[in-house]
Amino acid sequence: MKNLFSEPLAKVSSQVHTTTDYFMFKPLDGNRQKNALHLKRLKNSMMENYLFTIITVNEAYEIIDGQHRFEIIKELGLPLNYVICNGYGLPEVQRLNANSKTWTADDFLEAYCDLGKTDYINYRQFKEDYGLDHKSCMALLDHDNGAAYKQFANGNFKIFDLSEAKRKAELINLIRPFYSGYKRTIFVRCMLQLFNKPQFSFTEFIQKLSIQPSALQDCTNVSQYLSLIEEIYNYKRREKVNLRY
Repeated sequence: MKNLFSEPLAKVSSQVHTTTDYFMFKPLDGNRQKNALHLKRLKNSMMENYLFTIITVNEAYEIIDGQHRFEIIKELGLPLNYVICNGYGLPEVQRLNANSKTWTADDFLEAYCDLGKTDYINYRQFKEDYGLDHKSCMALLDHDNGAAYKQFANGNFKIFDLSEAKRKAELINLIRPFYSGYKRTIFVRCMLQLFNKPQFSFTEFIQKLSIQPSALQDCTNVSQYLSLIEEIYNYKRREKVNLRY
């Protein structure tokens, strides 16, 4: 019987290798975090019937595809089948996963933070500090760039002005006592439009909300929010202002 521990290490090969020397493998920096539920399901399945499966590694034995399977195979002490693909890295990981389980914004965020990208590290801290969803964070941090998500996924996301984004996020937080939906993405986008209007005074808006604490309600789009806020803003105001255009 073949001793699985004695197989020499290959550097480049399209051949399927088998080993139980799990310690020669390592995770790839930037690969997404493991999913506990997926690990549990895999373990139950492999304990019931260990079907033939292969993981993909690069020449440095970094796991490109199959990190969840690797963890369970290692835990159960099963033979590990693998192939070596020279030159594979994070882009190949993302392409492979795009054909199976889609990467989420959280996956991309953790991946690029692991790689030490400063903009992503600052983005993660900003998101944690203000409790906003990804779309709102991107709108605040990337100057509401329509291509923000594509850049975010590609690792090219750049924060436009962190201090200004924090200032606007703090102002939006001041609306919390008057409106529970202050973190909704479309509301955040509405506020970003209002901040750019010279005729809009945030201080006056807060004053009007304090007079009408239940006036601000959920809307289905930015235009409806602008119309509602214009109505609230012009309450008992001699000179009416247009905040929609």
